[in-house]
Amino acid sequence: MALDYRKCAEQIADNIGGGSNVISAAHCATRLRLVIADNSKVNKEVLENIDGVKGMFESNGQLQLIIGTGTVNKVYDEVLAVTGASAASKADVKAAAASRMPLWKKILKTPGDVFVPILPAIVASGLMMGLVEALAKAIPSFAQSGWFGFLDLVANTAFALLPILVAVSAARVFGGNIFLGGVIGMMMVHPALMNAWTVTPTNQPAVWDLGILKIAQVGYQGHVIPVILAVLLMSTIEKWLHKKVPEMIDLFVTPLVTVLVTAFATFVVIGPIFSVLENWVLTGAEWLVTSTAGFGALIMGALYPWTVVMGLHHMYNVIEAGMLSGALGLNIWMPIASAANFAQFGACLAVALKCRNKKLKSVALPSSLSASLGITEPAIFGVNFRFMKPFIAGVIGGAVGALFGSLTGLGATTYGVTGIPGLLAINNIPIYCVELIISAGVAFAITTVIWKEDVPKAAQAPAAAPAIEAPTVSVIRCANGAVLQPVKGNVIPYTQIPDDTFASGVLGQGVGIQPTDELVVAPFDGEISSVADSRHAVGISANDMELLIHVGVDTVAMNGDGFECLVQEGDQVKAGQPLIRFDRAKIKAAGYSDTVAVLLTNSDDLDGVEIGAK
Repeated sequence: MALDYRKCAEQIADNIGGGSNVISAAHCATRLRLVIADNSKVNKEVLENIDGVKGMFESNGQLQLIIGTGTVNKVYDEVLAVTGASAASKADVKAAAASRMPLWKKILKTPGDVFVPILPAIVASGLMMGLVEALAKAIPSFAQSGWFGFLDLVANTAFALLPILVAVSAARVFGGNIFLGGVIGMMMVHPALMNAWTVTPTNQPAVWDLGILKIAQVGYQGHVIPVILAVLLMSTIEKWLHKKVPEMIDLFVTPLVTVLVTAFATFVVIGPIFSVLENWVLTGAEWLVTSTAGFGALIMGALYPWTVVMGLHHMYNVIEAGMLSGALGLNIWMPIASAANFAQFGACLAVALKCRNKKLKSVALPSSLSASLGITEPAIFGVNFRFMKPFIAGVIGGAVGALFGSLTGLGATTYGVTGIPGLLAINNIPIYCVELIISAGVAFAITTVIWKEDVPKAAQAPAAAPAIEAPTVSVIRCANGAVLQPVKGNVIPYTQIPDDTFASGVLGQGVGIQPTDELVVAPFDGEISSVADSRHAVGISANDMELLIHVGVDTVAMNGDGFECLVQEGDQVKAGQPLIRFDRAKIKAAGYSDTVAVLLTNSDDLDGVEIGAK
């Protein structure tokens, strides 16, 4: 049976607190992405059981509903129509979500924002390096061939010039000119500088003597933190100068000053200080994994999935890049991440095989396969974290697998790749396979034992709205049709409405209604042609009749306080359908008349217009 997109959207809207609770909305290929103002209004239990919603999770300040390819765009359009939210790009939604993050999370998230766009280049280079090195070991003659030299150059370019990639991506993240960012990155690995990898106690770089300043002529190959900070400074200077420098000379003054100031700051302060700090971090990370009898790896294998939940796992890319560029030349962090990810695969697979709910099974099985390839978000957010016990089982499996990987000396030639694809980059394929089997096996076994499928609670049907009594009295009639009384109360001629504009008839003939109720309903079947931003007035049209319903006199000054508009422009409505709720007491307290003006704005163009209740 085909999905009812409108019904799905209405149920989503009802359980996220309505349109007023949506800050921003967008969608990707499979997911509806929402930024919610008040999360306490979200009914997560009901959302997960809506027909059409395959899963739900929260990440980086976003509420993400898994809908599916080919369907999400149609549900998204209906959600916009139902909630009145404005369409936004994924970047807009991310920006809206990021603005709601605490400062510490923004800081930890930044390395991930920088590294994610360059991961394809890193993964491609790392996998090729693994293949080239494997061929060289298997075929000694290949290592001496021209093919080896050429392919080795192609494979290691991304790592040899990594600061340039990092600088360009960082400039994009910080809002700077990406080409100026590229210049800063190239400057830090310029051929005129001594390669950082060749520096030893007996082989020290020359120094530029600038009087009060002395700058070591050494590059920053393999470093990422100094590059990110340098580009952050560059972007800050550039944006400040764009605001201060006259447009006439901005084109050449701003780039010149930006690059020059950033260059001095980078080579005098940022580079020397933060390269040392980065080396300390790398040394500490390597010690944690290799010199604690595997205890550090065990702890990180358990913590890794939690950082995925918080959207902070890409921060490890900094450590992994440094490991590959260091003396070891091996990413020993990758087996930890791989064990953690493959354990989530095992836990999710156990749920898929054990559950009887067809909807859950249809989500869990493909999500587990995705996790086996290193993409764990669907498994974690759609299944494991949702039920928690499978997630905890995955945490335990990841910790055990990471411990094994550390004790057996596993390492990789790249980062950004885990699970089955990691076979192409790992230094010991058989041992790596054992690590994956241990990780997934432990998680699968624990999940099978501790997780039991709950019978889903039936979504509680919303209370039926009180029946609305359709109006029967007409207040305006013409050859094109009749306008029924849209609100209960005393009908008066439009000339008695306490407003000169309405009373003069310049906006058309009609009536005023001194209300005894606080609900405006549709006076005929038609289309909503306009809705006032302050929610106090609507236009409705049908059969060439253009009608304005205006609640109160001068109530636009209340800026919507005391008014709730129940329709949107373009909606098709039926006679008696609620249009506006209003608070008479608030209108009176604000000092305004609550008289409702009902005016046929094109009455001069219509034949046989009659005014008055009948």
